[in-house]
Amino acid sequence: MKFTVEKSSFLDALLSVQSVVPSRSALQILSNVMIEAEDGMLIISTTSLDVSIRCSVMAKVDEPGKTTLPVKRLVGIVRELSEGAVDVSVDSGDVATLQSGAAFFKIVGMSVRDFPAIATPEGTVCFTISGSVFREMLRKTSYAVSEDESRHVITGLLLSFKDGKLTIVATDGRRLAMVEQELEFPPEIETDMILPSKTVNELSRLLKEDGDLKIFAQKTQAIFQYGGTTLVTKLIDGTFPNYRQVIPSSFDERIEVRREDLLYAIRRVSVISDDKTVSTNFAFSNGELVITMQNDGGESRETVPIKYAGKDLAFTFNPEYVMAPLRNIETDLVYIELSGGHGPATFKCDIPFLYVLMPLRVN
Repeated sequence: MKFTVEKSSFLDALLSVQSVVPSRSALQILSNVMIEAEDGMLIISTTSLDVSIRCSVMAKVDEPGKTTLPVKRLVGIVRELSEGAVDVSVDSGDVATLQSGAAFFKIVGMSVRDFPAIATPEGTVCFTISGSVFREMLRKTSYAVSEDESRHVITGLLLSFKDGKLTIVATDGRRLAMVEQELEFPPEIETDMILPSKTVNELSRLLKEDGDLKIFAQKTQAIFQYGGTTLVTKLIDGTFPNYRQVIPSSFDERIEVRREDLLYAIRRVSVISDDKTVSTNFAFSNGELVITMQNDGGESRETVPIKYAGKDLAFTFNPEYVMAPLRNIETDLVYIELSGGHGPATFKCDIPFLYVLMPLRVN
């Protein structure tokens, strides 16, 4: 195999696939990147068995072929090369030589025979959505994914394609974030899938610019195509909890508050927090919200103007759980719906977004 490729294009492609490579694996081949050279193109692929990424880059191919090379070593070499063309040749023993200007490197690779096969999207159900819209939907929900491996099904993000819209939901049992987007697709291809959090992170990283994202749904995996990049992921097996049951159907009081005012006030109050302090008091009264925190090291208080004329209400929340959605939406106003007792609070705004948060029970 022999090809010539621009250093910057080669490095960008390697960096876009490197992140799925496991830091440790019993299979040495998983530490390698597969490079296929043919028809003026390099196809570059990596896999962790659970997640795989493939991307393409233009190149001058003198001799087509395939090989696998240690990806971290290859990235380290290409990163240090001068800008310009990189000449790469690979012999029959999968030993690669790289030359660029006066620089010369040799890398020992492995045969592609042992590299795991990566699925292709042919013959599967396909949904199309704007990549930037999908990225924003992930941003508005992914922070609420559970890290509790004993409840494996909620360690991922639910994608529900039903009723002419895509609904994305995340929950950890104490809070729930949901966002919806209208989407055209025939009713007969309605489906649900649960994406692992690692896949969500990879998609958030890959979806940098606008453009169509194609989502191919298969029984146990999903394939995402975006520009010249393809991501293949296993799905989490199981049934996602009935999230509609935890969304309050009614409320007693509704508060309107400026999002940034609330976010910055909680952040300032939380300056005195420590490892033992996970609670902040929220006292709602006519026209104002008083936020307080107290621990062995001190006390903090801030007052936020709100649009509210109902009865006095007091709730205790984990401050980080209140700030998380406020950081990830961009609307000016937030509406907080509350009921007396220990019922959940619902945060809404002027987009199809909803956040449900259970208050803390404290002595």
